[in-house]
Amino acid sequence: MAEKTWEKAGLVGAAIGVVAAGAAAGVAIERVTVGRGTRRRARLALDAAGPYGTLRGVPGTALAEDGTELYFETEEADPPPAPPVPPAQEQPPKRGRGWLRRQGERPGGGRTRANGKAAGSSALGVDGMVSGGLIGAVKGAVSGKAALPVTVVFSHGYCLTQDSWHFQRAALRGTVRAVYWDQRSHGRSERGRDQLAGKRATIDQLGRDLKAVLDAAVPEGPVILVGHSMGGMTVMAFADQYPEYVKQRVAGVAFISTSAGKLAAVTLGLPAAGARAFRAVAPGLLRILGSQAELVERGRRATADLFTGIIKRYSFGSDDIDPAVGRFAERLIEATPIDVVAEFYPAFTEHEKGAALAVLDGLPALVLAGDKDLLTPSPHSADIAEKLPNAELIIVEGAGHLVLMERPALVNTALARLITEAAETVRAPVAQRLRELTAAPDA
Repeated sequence: MAEKTWEKAGLVGAAIGVVAAGAAAGVAIERVTVGRGTRRRARLALDAAGPYGTLRGVPGTALAEDGTELYFETEEADPPPAPPVPPAQEQPPKRGRGWLRRQGERPGGGRTRANGKAAGSSALGVDGMVSGGLIGAVKGAVSGKAALPVTVVFSHGYCLTQDSWHFQRAALRGTVRAVYWDQRSHGRSERGRDQLAGKRATIDQLGRDLKAVLDAAVPEGPVILVGHSMGGMTVMAFADQYPEYVKQRVAGVAFISTSAGKLAAVTLGLPAAGARAFRAVAPGLLRILGSQAELVERGRRATADLFTGIIKRYSFGSDDIDPAVGRFAERLIEATPIDVVAEFYPAFTEHEKGAALAVLDGLPALVLAGDKDLLTPSPHSADIAEKLPNAELIIVEGAGHLVLMERPALVNTALARLITEAAETVRAPVAQRLRELTAAPDA
């Protein structure tokens, strides 16, 4: 009898957990025709085949306002190669303050083009390729004489961790300084102390958590904020609470598979009546499951193999997703405790940050989503882009909620464009000031 209770609790708990990160209740589960032991061995084989989530940086921690330790990792950009030293007989003459102006060159290298951009200015190229189910080669390269003058900070989604950025991390590492962090109660970050004390989780609190990470990991210099799903909501909440920081230090922003509000109306791909019923019972059911976390977790582990199809349907838009990538998503979702799922779920129906986007207006921006996203449907991204007229809006045909894993090359290329544009925006005032100084008459 106890075993049946565990199994029932596991079925319900796993369904709710998967809803939160890439699945939904009410989807029929196909009959399982392969033995459980065989499926378990297959999962282990996929875990070994796909080295996803294994990239690590320099660890650090930030303290949230309630004392929660937030874990982050930093990856530095590779230093630019030293310029070759010309032979002694070819040493150029000493240059005065007006030399750059007289030679028709700009600081940082490269000759002035007619459009005012330097031919040798920094550019970032990313080639993301998936070959044989594995990343074949993903490289980032910076041309020019200086590293990109920005730090890119990545905020992950609900029931995921910083490892969900694996493909972007592989593409960008060594090219630009980057920070990846685990949101409270997720990944390697500490369980939220406020939540352990019975306080509600809120998106506004996540925005303040991001501020703590920025203060610890990026104490100075311009930043680009990138958020997926709940991570995008975190960025909006941050902007809403710290507009002066945005004005002074944020150089660009990217919103991937996220929403500025009205999430209570999302149907999750269910019939209208089913969606209404789910929204009505989910908060209370989650509270019950969260209060019986140990029992539910045992059931989830016992029945996890039944939910592969559900996760695939609600995480990805295509049917031919690499099995190792699908398994990677499963691992991330399975690792989120049911009580954490329960704590965060109510915050999404309360999330309304459309007005906060005005703080980000005028910045280089990317808004990207899959057209088969059932959790934060692509019209939500279109709404965000409408409020950010400078944004590049990309709706990826055939992709789902985890587009960053499903179509990594496309996402990486779009991020590369954003990072390059933001870096050049940062450089422009400095370059203008240098031009003014070098144009002054020699003393």
